[in-house]
Amino acid sequence: MASRLAGKWRAVSVQSPVSRLRSFRSDAALGAIARAGEERVPNLVLYNYPSFSGAFSSLLAHLFHSRLNLPCLILPFSSVEPFRVEDFYVEGLERCYLLDLLGPRGFAVKLSQRSMCEVIGFDHRKSVLGQLKSSEDIPQRVTFNVNLGKCSSIAVYEYFSSKLADMKFPDVEDASLFNLEDQDRIQTVLRYIDDADLRTWSLPDIRAFRIGMREWHSKLNCITNPFLYEQLLEISSADLVSKGNLFISSRQIAANKLLDKVFKVRLGGGFYGECLGVRADGNPDLSDEIGKQLSIRSAAAGLR
Repeated sequence: MASRLAGKWRAVSVQSPVSRLRSFRSDAALGAIARAGEERVPNLVLYNYPSFSGAFSSLLAHLFHSRLNLPCLILPFSSVEPFRVEDFYVEGLERCYLLDLLGPRGFAVKLSQRSMCEVIGFDHRKSVLGQLKSSEDIPQRVTFNVNLGKCSSIAVYEYFSSKLADMKFPDVEDASLFNLEDQDRIQTVLRYIDDADLRTWSLPDIRAFRIGMREWHSKLNCITNPFLYEQLLEISSADLVSKGNLFISSRQIAANKLLDKVFKVRLGGGFYGECLGVRADGNPDLSDEIGKQLSIRSAAAGLR
């Protein structure tokens, strides 16, 4: 499902206590906004944190603005402590991108009205459709790109790739945000992100990929991690899958050690039959692996 709004609501085609140091609306973030205002930075990017799709979308915005030497301020946006519209009452703001989020209800509209800037948002979650339908008067400067059949990072990639080609290389078909040696690898990562975000589970080793992404959650804040974009440019789906499979294997090995000591459990004194059980004291994190194996072994033994 895809919907695109610009200006007033139109017909929609639907296709399928944190420490101050780690706060997202922190002194560092507010200071960066103030400096951007002093320097009249025209472009602002707010990305969903700690969403992997949001961080990857911000990488795409970073590459686009870097290619064209356009000043841009990029900040993580967290629902834990979201920015306020008044935080962006700064001089020179012309355009704000909301990546993998539309912000709190009314945020984009108020930001556009108060700062007189263009706001362009990207999201893929069904939950935002209600927010859009309740907006009776969306200014012409506000555009929401919502596609339930395409994750935000894919939509952002297509948007900035097209815009780059139009602005810098109008006569060249292969204008790209990425260098040739990175493009295929990064596009594969984007396909895996799309598969995980939309929960289609169609790509091989998608579970391992999702597990491999977990270690990135603590790295996705571009304020506390100034090397975020260099790191994301080096990412490989094969590496994430490998790390995920290693994690899965290590947990299964640990579970198997406990499964060597299974015993029968009489349910209701035997009235409800028997099943297999195992003592797993101190290993609650292995409950999924142990439960699945016990179920298989119980069924094979003719037990419940």
